[in-house]
Amino acid sequence: MRRSSWNLAWVISHLLVFHFSLRILAIRSDTSFLERRICRNTVQGRLLLSDDNGHVCDAFSLDPQTRCCPENGEKYSCYGCNLFSQCCSLYEYCVSCCLNPTRTQKDEVLKVKIAKPATAGTYGSVFDFCTGRCRHNSESVVHENAYLSEFHHCFSLPANSSGFSSKSLEAGLTGINVVVGRQGESCDSVCRSIGQSCVPNKLALLNQCEIMQKYLSCKGACLASIGGDQPAEVVDDAPRHLNPGACLYTQRQSVLSCEGSHQHTRRLCPCA
Repeated sequence: MRRSSWNLAWVISHLLVFHFSLRILAIRSDTSFLERRICRNTVQGRLLLSDDNGHVCDAFSLDPQTRCCPENGEKYSCYGCNLFSQCCSLYEYCVSCCLNPTRTQKDEVLKVKIAKPATAGTYGSVFDFCTGRCRHNSESVVHENAYLSEFHHCFSLPANSSGFSSKSLEAGLTGINVVVGRQGESCDSVCRSIGQSCVPNKLALLNQCEIMQKYLSCKGACLASIGGDQPAEVVDDAPRHLNPGACLYTQRQSVLSCEGSHQHTRRLCPCA
C-alpha cells in the first residue's frame, strides 16, 4: 500500500512539473526578445557622430553594442545648416539633416552616380548618399581651392543629375529666347518686357547647371535648392548665408513656375 501511494505521488509530481514546464515554454514562445538593430554611423569626426537613424551624439554617448546614438535627442537635426542652399557648417549635422525623408527623396538619390564616369556605380542607400555628398564636394568650392562659404558640407543633388544630355538641351531650346531677368523679377515680367510670354514647359531645360553657366557667371558654383524662383543666380550683394554669386537649380520640378521670384535672385527665363 505504501509503495503504491509513493508511486502515485511520484506520478502526480512529475505531471505537475511537466505542466508548469509547458506553461513556461509557452510564455517564452509568446514573449520573444526583439533583435537589437546595429546602426551604421559616421566615424571620421573627432567629437561627433551621426547614425543612420538621423541622430547626432558624441562618441561617449554611443551605445557600444548597437553603435547607435541615444534616441532622446533631436532626430534629423539641421543645426548649423543653411536650408536655402542645403549646406551645413558641420559634417555630422549635414548627414543628419540629409537623412530626413522630407528633404532627401530615396528614389532620386539611389539613381545618383558616385563618380562622374558613366561606368561609376550608384549609392546603395540614403545613408551612403548623405555621408558621401556631405564630404567636401566640387560644388562647395570656388576655383577648386577655396570654400564658397562656411557652409561647405552640402547634401544637395549633384548638378545635371536629371539625365538631360547636352544635345537634347540645345534641341529642346530651339526657338526659345533665353533671357536673364533683373533682381527680384519673375519670368512672366521678364518676357513681357520684351513683348513675349514665358514658356513654362521649358523651365526644366534651363534648370541645369550646364545651361545656367552659359548665361550666368555662377562664380564657379552651381547649387541645388528648392524654390519657385529657380533657375536663378543669387545677386552679389545678397546676405552671405544665401551664397552670393552662386547659381541655383531646384530639386523639385513641380515648383518650377513663370510667376516665381525672390528679392535676392535674378531668374533665367524661357521666352517666346
